[in-house]
Amino acid sequence: MTDTFVPTTAFAVAGRIAVSNRAAATWQRAVITHIRRETPRAATFRLAVPQWQGHLPGQHLMLRLTAQDGYTAQRHYSIASAPDDSGHIELTLDHVDGGEVSGHLHTTARPGDTVEVRGPLSGFFAWPGDRPALLLGAGSGVVPLMSMIRHHRLRGLDLPLRLLVSARTPADLIYASEYGPETTVIHTRTDGRLTAAHLEPYLGEHQPSGGWEAYICGSNGFAEHASRLLVAGGQPVDRIRIERFG
Repeated sequence: MTDTFVPTTAFAVAGRIAVSNRAAATWQRAVITHIRRETPRAATFRLAVPQWQGHLPGQHLMLRLTAQDGYTAQRHYSIASAPDDSGHIELTLDHVDGGEVSGHLHTTARPGDTVEVRGPLSGFFAWPGDRPALLLGAGSGVVPLMSMIRHHRLRGLDLPLRLLVSARTPADLIYASEYGPETTVIHTRTDGRLTAAHLEPYLGEHQPSGGWEAYICGSNGFAEHASRLLVAGGQPVDRIRIERFG
């Protein structure tokens, strides 16, 4: 995601997820093993973290860089990869203009370089795969949602999972080659913004048994707009979880 990460509970309920406070509070050495270009401004960084204690889809971590003179810079980033036991995690970052951390990773970092990570952090936006989920993301807001998609596929879960992802153009669409029939893509430059018509096939009488747990991730403007559309469509406020940046 971006260099600025602000979780909010305005339309969210705190997740009752047990996270090891001790593990989350400890900085761990991580080695960049691969860098994959996603769009002209976004790239995925694969990290080897041998002591990683695992995470839930939707959680994030803190990444820290330390300069030779001891100066440090750290940022929060959503985890893009599904939980597994490989000892690797993936982060997908936008190249933020003027961003200390994203700028370094995009322009200077190479495989073999070392960073530090601490986490996983936060449980309120996590989806453990125990209920139907309706996911709405814009731009790099799709990153934690892709962790959920990948987890759903990796585990072969049969719970309903649907993703609506918004990007300005096809060239701006992160993970473009990975989307399947569970995903609806909206190109805002040609299709316009997310509307009630996009959500109508999933709300009201079209909801799965027990309803959705809704997850929204994107800019402040997208988060407010998407949450209002969901509420207007009948989605209970206490079953909407929001993570926003910007």
